[in-house]
Amino acid sequence: MSTPLGPDQQHQLVAQIGQGLASMAPPGTWRQVRTEYRAVGRHIEADVVVTGHDGTPRAVQPPPDLLQLLGTLRAGMYRPGLGTWVSAVVLVDAVQGVSADFTADREPQWRRTPPPIGFQDELRFFPRADEHVPPWLRERAGLTPPAPGEVRTPRIHDGLDEAGRPLIRRQQLAPAEAERVLAYLDAAPVILASRSNGPDAFAPDRTDAVPMNFRTDGAWAWPGAVAYYLREHGVPPDPDLVAHIRARRFTAPPEVPEPAKDLALAAITGEQPQTTV
Repeated sequence: MSTPLGPDQQHQLVAQIGQGLASMAPPGTWRQVRTEYRAVGRHIEADVVVTGHDGTPRAVQPPPDLLQLLGTLRAGMYRPGLGTWVSAVVLVDAVQGVSADFTADREPQWRRTPPPIGFQDELRFFPRADEHVPPWLRERAGLTPPAPGEVRTPRIHDGLDEAGRPLIRRQQLAPAEAERVLAYLDAAPVILASRSNGPDAFAPDRTDAVPMNFRTDGAWAWPGAVAYYLREHGVPPDPDLVAHIRARRFTAPPEVPEPAKDLALAAITGEQPQTTV
């Protein structure tokens, strides 16, 4: 395990990474240089894009020393029990300088999804307390699923702005994957049907558009709004639900046992499921 880096050391390393990025284009020819680095275990992906003064982006090959610096930073930012980040964006702006953003709990948008051993290695190299292992990482690593009787429900959006409009802070799905996610959402059994529709939070003029039904796959229960907003507005579902669908290889169960349906209904309505003696 690498030696932990203090805040000043982290800032110095980010500055060093920024200098390396700035050197990848001739002086005076660029407006921004951006790298995105994604990693779990030994699996590493990195992209570098140079944007010229005319706004045209150009992809360049990240050099090995840049990858090494980013890997050192990732290892040095590990905190016992909490893990470390799995994706980072470092941006060098010709006017504003260097900025960096790190994500520890959301799954990156992989070019090529790592095999399960990569996620298992992540938890071996950077151990996390159980409460700090996000569901997508747990599923990707093949860990024990949530306890029986736990059915999750997704967040439809990520809060509201000052005007009351829904906020979305999620990575967009590639069109091909979005179609597979939609197929999964639409294929799971209906557990609560409704003939009426609700208003569209993203298009207030559509007052009778959003299906009010609910479906479940036995582990998650979701309203018709999840598929509707993905289909109509390109809004990705809750990232944890997307990770769950990926882990199930986009194949929804055709049937769900009645006890599981009862638990899903309880998760939706807040009522305790009925039990028989």
